[in-house]
Amino acid sequence: MAEKTTENHVKRLLKTRHLSMIALGGSIGTGLFIASGSAIHTAGPGGAIIGYAIMGMMVYFLMTSMGEMATFMPISGSFASYCTRFIDPGLGFSMGWIYWFNWALTVAVDSTTAGIVMNFWFPHIPSWIFSLVVLIYIITVNALEVRAFGEMEYWLAIIKVVTVILFLIIGVAVILGIMGGSAIGFSNLTYKEAPFVGGAPTILSVFLVAGFSFQGTELVGITAGESENPGKSIPKAIHSTFWRILLFYILSIFVISCVLPYTSPNLLGSSVKDITISPFTLVFRRAGLAFAASVMNAVILTAVISAANSGMYASTRMLYSMAHEGQAWKIFGETSKSGVPVYALMASTLVACMTFLTGIIGPSVYEFLIDSSGLAGFLTWMGMAAAHLRFRKAYVAQGYSLDDLRYRAWLYPFGPILALVLCTVVVIGQNPMALLHGNWQQIILTYLSLPLLLILWLYYRLRYHSHLVPLDQVDLSGGQLKSGEINAGKPKKEDA
Repeated sequence: MAEKTTENHVKRLLKTRHLSMIALGGSIGTGLFIASGSAIHTAGPGGAIIGYAIMGMMVYFLMTSMGEMATFMPISGSFASYCTRFIDPGLGFSMGWIYWFNWALTVAVDSTTAGIVMNFWFPHIPSWIFSLVVLIYIITVNALEVRAFGEMEYWLAIIKVVTVILFLIIGVAVILGIMGGSAIGFSNLTYKEAPFVGGAPTILSVFLVAGFSFQGTELVGITAGESENPGKSIPKAIHSTFWRILLFYILSIFVISCVLPYTSPNLLGSSVKDITISPFTLVFRRAGLAFAASVMNAVILTAVISAANSGMYASTRMLYSMAHEGQAWKIFGETSKSGVPVYALMASTLVACMTFLTGIIGPSVYEFLIDSSGLAGFLTWMGMAAAHLRFRKAYVAQGYSLDDLRYRAWLYPFGPILALVLCTVVVIGQNPMALLHGNWQQIILTYLSLPLLLILWLYYRLRYHSHLVPLDQVDLSGGQLKSGEINAGKPKKEDA
């Protein structure tokens, strides 16, 4: 293992516009274009809107938590480093490896999904060929300097944002009868049991769908170490992204709910394998746009490529960060002349190559990859919230003034506590039926990340005798922004 160091060799090339679009694009994907339909079908229009709104608020608090730590200590792959420094090195070690493996698996899942999406146009060509092309493209982009990643994410995100805006405009036109025949109005919002179907239990089930939809927003914190001016760009990206995400999701769900009754079976059956019944496709078709399916298929293709690109970046930077914390082999901390952690990229690519097992073994591997990678994102959010609670306590305990923080999270400690509670509910509710009926195969697939996290944590604690870091010994010096980058340099202790 490498000796612990805070030195950062990656280049600060990401601009503010890159960070804003990375966070926005990371949370607008198949979760909105496809999964939102199942949320409406399950909980009704009102239940879906409340579920997404509450989860969106929680994600905002998580982003502010990450923003407070990232502007104070901008590190590439920051999240695991914060757990290491502020809580317990064993927790940072286990969280970091789980997060790395999860995002590397995500690359495999999204590359496979891209092949399935391409089969919409080319059904007779094996999907693994398209998956290989996408994977090679993702590797090439991530092998270039970080600005190439930022530019690619920027333009892919713009495609998704423009699609959502056009959808909202056309959807409103359908509701008012400007397109698609007679006006629909708002009758579907109160159709049968709507707006709330099933009460509180179904709203809780929407948390799970919404949580998966919002995963990826934490990339703002991970990119902090490579942004040109983290002290200014991160707070701006957090606030602008939150309102855009919340408005896009809530307004989109509202439009879908107005145009399609919650009882529509198409809302429950939508998937990347049948884009013709995506709620977005159905609304476009209601407006009389015959090419809707092809357009949405193209948009979803950009969404999965964007997710794969982000996954490769996140996993590479996490491995790089752990190498500099002494929690991964030193070679993973080495960079190319352009500042890219090349060996960490190779390791992530190796895991991503599990993509091709789907073509050899069959579709069961695809389902396994999705199930086994699902829980890690919520565990990551719990680690972020816990790290923020410890950071703030250590900051105050060591006599520093909160006024010197470049960015301060809103409504602390309510935000991180809410995140911990909701994420715990979602983690337990991943597959409650499997728990009740003792279906061990499903339990293992669904909750695989939990025992892995525990095993890694116990391994590190037993081998390196790590423990909860006392508040007065928490390292608040490493990775501090230079005085020229923000108005406040190293925080000053309050006078006695």
